[in-house]
Amino acid sequence: MPHDGTFFVNSAKMNRIFDHISDRDLRKIAGKVASGMRITTQEGLILYEKGDLPVLGLVSSMVRKRINGSYAYYNRNFHIEPGNRCIHNCLFCSYRKPAGHPESWDYSHDEIMDMVRAFDGKNVTEVHITGGVHPEHDVHYYGSLVEKIKAHRPALHVKAFSAVELDHMITLAGLSTGEGLSLLKKYGLDSIPGGGAEIFDEKLREQICKGKTSSESWLAIHETAHRLGIPSNATMLYGHLETWNHRIDHMNRLRMLQDRTGGFNAFIPLKYRKANNEMSQLGEASIIEDLRNYAVARIFLDNIPHIKAYWPMTGKTVAQLSLSFGADDFDGTIDDTTKIYSMAGAEEQNPSMTGAEISALIAGAGYEPVERDSLYRRV
Repeated sequence: MPHDGTFFVNSAKMNRIFDHISDRDLRKIAGKVASGMRITTQEGLILYEKGDLPVLGLVSSMVRKRINGSYAYYNRNFHIEPGNRCIHNCLFCSYRKPAGHPESWDYSHDEIMDMVRAFDGKNVTEVHITGGVHPEHDVHYYGSLVEKIKAHRPALHVKAFSAVELDHMITLAGLSTGEGLSLLKKYGLDSIPGGGAEIFDEKLREQICKGKTSSESWLAIHETAHRLGIPSNATMLYGHLETWNHRIDHMNRLRMLQDRTGGFNAFIPLKYRKANNEMSQLGEASIIEDLRNYAVARIFLDNIPHIKAYWPMTGKTVAQLSLSFGADDFDGTIDDTTKIYSMAGAEEQNPSMTGAEISALIAGAGYEPVERDSLYRRV
C-alpha cells in the first residue's frame, strides 16, 4: 500500500534526531536513509558492525514506515511438504531423511489431494508446497499435482517449489529453465517461494551444501520466473558459518536482481536452527542478532517491498518484536502443516495460529493488522 508522503517531508526533523547518534558513520548513514538514498554495501557492513539496536530500530522503522506505513500483513495459508527424500545432504538440514527411515515420508498425489480437501470450506487463500529434492519426480509429475489442486479449488493461490527443486525437476524432464517454468505456469503455478538460497558465497556454499544448485543458477531461475510473470520470494540462511560480509553480499545480489526485474515480493531471513543436523556444534544466533539482521535487511533491501518475520522459525515473541525492526509481514495461519523448522528444534513445534491471534500480536506491537492475499492485496 502506498505511503502518504510524510516521510520525506519530516526528514529534516529526523536529521535533528540523528544528531544525537554518537558514531559519525552511523549518523551519516541514518541521514542518507532519511533522504531516501540507497546505502552501499560498505555502509550495510557498518550497520552490522557498529549499529546498536536502538539506532537500527529507528532507521529500519523509518524505511518500514515509508514503504508500508503502520501496516503489518498476514494471510490464511497452509503448507504441503510432499516428501523429505532428497538428493542433497546439506549440513544444516534436519529435514532430509533417506527412504526407509522412520521419519521419512513420500506422499502420493492422492494423499496430497486429501490434505487439500481437508481445507474445503475453510477460509484459506494460499497453499505453500515445498519439500526435499526427490530423485525421481520431474516437472510433469509436480505440474500435474498443481493442475489437480487448481481443478479442485481454482481460487487457491499455489506458491510452490524452491529454485533447488525446480532446477532438478526441470533438468530431469530435459527442458530449459524457461520451458519448465512456462509449463508449470500453464499447469497453474502462481508464485515461487524463496527457499534454497541459503548463502550465496560460493566457497561457503560449497562447504555447507556441496553440490546444491549454485548461487548463479538460483538467481537465474528466479530471474526467468520474473520475466515470465511468476513472482517469488527470497531467503537467506543466517547464524551459522557466515560473516556479516557474506550476508551483505547475499542481499546485494538480491537487490541487483530486483533492480532488473521487480519480481520479489518479500525477503525472509531464515535462522539456522541446530537440532538434529551436522552443524549443531555451532549453536544459534541470539535474539539480538535476529533483530539486527531484520533491521539491516530492511534498510539495505530498499527495493523489496516486504520483510517477512516467519514466526514458526523465530517463535511468536521474536516475530512480534521484529515488527519494530523493519519486518512488516507475519506470514500466515499455517494450521500445523509444516515440519521443516520443528524438526530443527524451533520453539513452535506445532505451528498454528488463527487470524485473530495474529492480529492481536500485531496490534499489541502497535501496528495495524491487514489480512492479505499472496500478492499483498488486502482481503
